[in-house]
Amino acid sequence: MYLAGDIGGTKTILALFDQSAGPHHPLVEQTFPSARYPSLQAIIAEFLAQHPAAIAGAAFGVAGPVVAGRATITNLTWTIDAAELSSALGGAPVRLLNDLEAIAQAVPILEPDDLATLTPGAPVAGGAIGVIAPGTGLGEAFLTWDGTRYRPHPSEGGHTTFAPRNQVEKDLLDYLHQRFSHVSYERVCSGIGIPNLYAFVRDRLLQRETPAVAEQLAAATDPTPIIVQAGMATDGMCLVARTALELFVDILAAEAGNLALKVLATGGVYIGGGLPPRVLSLIKRERFLQIFRDKGRFSDLLAHVPVHVILEPKAGLLGAAAAAMT
Repeated sequence: MYLAGDIGGTKTILALFDQSAGPHHPLVEQTFPSARYPSLQAIIAEFLAQHPAAIAGAAFGVAGPVVAGRATITNLTWTIDAAELSSALGGAPVRLLNDLEAIAQAVPILEPDDLATLTPGAPVAGGAIGVIAPGTGLGEAFLTWDGTRYRPHPSEGGHTTFAPRNQVEKDLLDYLHQRFSHVSYERVCSGIGIPNLYAFVRDRLLQRETPAVAEQLAAATDPTPIIVQAGMATDGMCLVARTALELFVDILAAEAGNLALKVLATGGVYIGGGLPPRVLSLIKRERFLQIFRDKGRFSDLLAHVPVHVILEPKAGLLGAAAAAMT
């Protein structure tokens, strides 16, 4: 029996897996509100008290950097230590993975229904694979072939400096420099970045706002879901929100292309995270691939790179389960 988890600042998902059933089929799964617990160990103890099992191995995808088997979780006071978890699990081996590394771990075992393919491209056998995932933040990772299987590698590529492609994006960079000393891709291509794009469009491009949306945003603790809903609505769509989402998709396409070049992702680029499925109709426009491939002398190379959107909402848990069984 294997224990896997997807650990975030808001919620923690734990599940038990059997080797014979594989990572796609958890035997039992439970979600916990992370902030109500003093540690991951406390959640695991409660989970196993309800679902007793002898654990042969465990792996956890965590929303934060993992260094030397230890991790801190964004928006929580927890410190997670793999050695301490192993001891609590009776000596079972424990792996900690960055959340994007966990999603990357899932990529080789995703099934056709888990994906929306933008272009099948011409994948090179054993070619590197890039993974970019705008959720609350912007995560990036990649996989390389070791001769036997794909191995995931984490990165903090989402915090690289935003590079505008045109005058509108130059104006966006100037606008955000008034608020931030460093404007990363995460500031403009993630859940925390969507409100920045909305404010820019409202203040600099359209200079107006839908009153009903403005009222909702004024009362919201998290404005991003409101902006996404208003921008994707079929009736009463908010033009400011829609323009912000279109700008988000353009920037995502450009940075996905940047990632493809940086890791030479001839095996494909996979777009994960919670936001892309919610704006999938915008991503499916031909404009996305045009921007993705717009890399001058390397445009022809990118024209052959497969591009997929991950639709499976629990890819991180799936990847953690695969890592636990490896």
